[in-house]
Amino acid sequence: MAIKFNSDIDIDLGDRDKLLSLIDHIPASIRKNEIKKHNTGIYVTDIPYDPVNNMSNIDYELAEERGYMKLDILNVHVYNQVRDEQHLVELMNEPDWTLLNDQKLVEQLIHLGNHHNTLRKMPEPVNSIPRLAMFLAVIRPGKKHLIGLPWVEVAKTIWTKEEGTYTFKKSHAVAYAHLVVVHINLLSNGN
Repeated sequence: MAIKFNSDIDIDLGDRDKLLSLIDHIPASIRKNEIKKHNTGIYVTDIPYDPVNNMSNIDYELAEERGYMKLDILNVHVYNQVRDEQHLVELMNEPDWTLLNDQKLVEQLIHLGNHHNTLRKMPEPVNSIPRLAMFLAVIRPGKKHLIGLPWVEVAKTIWTKEEGTYTFKKSHAVAYAHLVVVHINLLSNGN
C-alpha cells in the first residue's frame, strides 16, 4: 500500500534555472480556466506527462490528492548576494532590529517592502525572529484584523488557518523571517 504524502516543499534559490538545468524534472501544471505550466512547481518523479506542452497533464492539486510530490523551486534575488555558506551563516546573525524604524531600508526589504506603516501600527517592536514571523503572517489578508494588537494577543490565533482567505503557515513565516534577517544584514553591512 502506498503512503499518501501531502507536501508543501519550497526551495529558494538565487537562480532556479541553474538547478533545473542539472536535474531531470517535469514542470507541474495548474488549471485556471485552462491548463498551463505552474509558475514554480516541478516533479522529479514520474507523473503522467504532456509532451506537446512539456508539463504534467494532471493539475497540481489533483496530483497531490493522488500522492505525487511537487517541489516549488523559487527565485529569490537576495541569495544572489550571498557568497558562500559561511557568508550565509554570518548573515543569519541577529540584526539591529531598530533598522526596521528606517522607512527607506524597510522599503528595500524582501517581503516587507511596502509595509513600513503597518510596522508602525504594531504597539510593540518587531525585535525577534518569532515576532517578525508573526508580522509576516499579520500582513496576509486572513490575519489583517490582528494588526495593532500586542504580540501576546497576536500569538493566540496567528497560526490558526482561516478558511476561504489567504494566511501563512508558521513554517513559511519563520523561513521568510530568516530571509528578511539575511536581507537586513546584507543591506546594513554592505555585504
